[in-house]
Formats: sequence, structure tokens, C-alpha cells
Amino acid sequence: MKKEYSRLLNVLKQGNPAVLCTRKTADGRTVKWVLSETGDPSEKEADFVEYYKPEERLIILGGGHVSWPLALFGAECGFAVTVVDDRPSFANSERFPKARQILCESFERCFDKLHITSNDYVAVVTRGHRYDMYCLRALLSGTEPAYMGMMGSKRRVAGVRELLISEGYRKEAIDQIHMPIGLSIGALSPAEIAVSILSEMVQNRRNIVSAFEAPTADTDFRVLEKLAEESGSYAVATVLSTKGSTPRQSGAKMIIYPEGRIYGSIGGGCAEAQVIREALKYIGTGRFTVMTVDMTKDVSEEDVMVCGGVMDVLIEGTCD
Repeated sequence: MKKEYSRLLNVLKQGNPAVLCTRKTADGRTVKWVLSETGDPSEKEADFVEYYKPEERLIILGGGHVSWPLALFGAECGFAVTVVDDRPSFANSERFPKARQILCESFERCFDKLHITSNDYVAVVTRGHRYDMYCLRALLSGTEPAYMGMMGSKRRVAGVRELLISEGYRKEAIDQIHMPIGLSIGALSPAEIAVSILSEMVQNRRNIVSAFEAPTADTDFRVLEKLAEESGSYAVATVLSTKGSTPRQSGAKMIIYPEGRIYGSIGGGCAEAQVIREALKYIGTGRFTVMTVDMTKDVSEEDVMVCGGVMDVLIEGTCD
């Protein structure tokens, strides 16, 4: 299992989508393989198929007061966070412990190292108009990211828009910039502003049409990374399908260890507790089961679950 997840991550880290295929065997075990694109003939041999897209980066240009909570919340929402600032006192791991990458570099030169892709989410929150313009010009001159936004008042935004148009940048591209950045929720404090920015990014993320015909997996890359390096005895729970209101969608994964400790989540609460109890039986066996979790109980019952849907969960145990 470890090798397959390592291969999966290697494909995704190269910026390519990937397909994780799982086939049930006659002796109650599973076999997995990774495809770099959908439509491969061997995909039809799988009983379960998970479609993955590359990890999304949240690139924060500027390390000021809003950037700190934005990096923190962004990491918790599954973004690989990169922070850029030209001041060592701001661009450091002590200030941004959740950041995957920190660049202490000028805003003019940082884009040579960032290599913006269409999977990136970019927040321009520098300390001044001059630096914002460096960033916007670079963004408009290269690959268009999935999201780009700039902080500023409506008056300032109008001026920036006029200036960029006068400099010859395409109006259609300029219109793609979210400025002022963030949803209008009346945010005042740096943390509230960060919430408004991240909310707009998540809204944008959920509206993007997948390259696959099927929905992409509900992915926590930290769990995939753990599976790519984990050894020993454990079980993996994967949401295969959902119906109605459920806490997570297909593809969500959780690792269950012999002592009951977990890594990741398939939604929490009573539903997750049921899966953990069942998964403990499969640790060390190398076998699998598919468990249906029904959360449609009547609200009058004491242990009613928050959501009201049904999940099918694949539970796979490693073999000692």
C-alpha cells in the first residue's frame, strides 16, 4: 500500500492529475495501481476508482498582519502554503510555521522561483502599492492561476484597473482579479479579513470544473503523505460513495492504528467511531471490507448523527 501511495504522490507533485485504482481479489484482499491519466484500459479492471488533481498552492505575496492568519487557516483548509516577503523578520518559519515554503525574496524576482501554475491561488497582500503592481504585472504576464486577488479600497482598485488597462494588459484578464480581495462579510480584524479571503478562495475552488468526467477525490494531502511513508500495522478507511448529506465526500481517508489512534478524518462523530471499531478488526490481516454507515436516524433518537446521509466506506487492513 505504501508504494502505491508514494507513486500517486509522485505523479501529483509533477503537476499531473492521477487515478488510483483498486481491485478486489478472490481471497478478500485488494490490489492497487496508479495511472497518470484517465481512460487507460486497466482502469476498467478496477472495482473502485479515485480521481486526484495536483495539490493546490496558496501563494501569499506579503508577510504582514493579514498573511499570518491567512497562512494558518489556508493550511488547515488543505492548501500548500507559500509565503513571499523581502524582509527576513517577516519571511521566516517562526512566523509562518504552517507554510510549506517561505521565500525571502524581492517581489520583482520571486516569480522566477514560484513558477505559477493553473492550480495556484494567489493573494497579493504586500505592504505597498508599488509592490502590488510588481505582482499583478507578473501574474498577468504568465500562466493564469486558479485564483488571484489583491487587497485595497474600491477607489484604489479602480485606479489599479485603469492603470493596468493603460499599460496594455487584457481587460478580460484584469477582470479575473478579485479586487478588493475576499467576500464582503464586514470583516475588520486581520483574522476576519483572512477568513473572507479564504472563503472566496474555497468558493472558487468548489466551482472549478474537474478535468475528469467523475468528481475528484475529497483529498487531504497530509494523509496521502503519511500513507506514502507509513510502515507497520494499521488500517485505512476510504469513503467510496455518499448519498444525501454527509460530512465528507468520496475519497476522504483516515488511518486507524492498533491502539485506536487516528490520522485524518472521514467526518468525525458517531459515524467515524463506528468505522474505527470495525477497522480495528482488520489491522494486520491484509483483508478488506466495505461498510455502510447510515446517518438517517430520526432526530428524536439520542445518538442521532448531525448529517442525514449514507456513506459506503472501504476498510483495508495492512498485513504484518
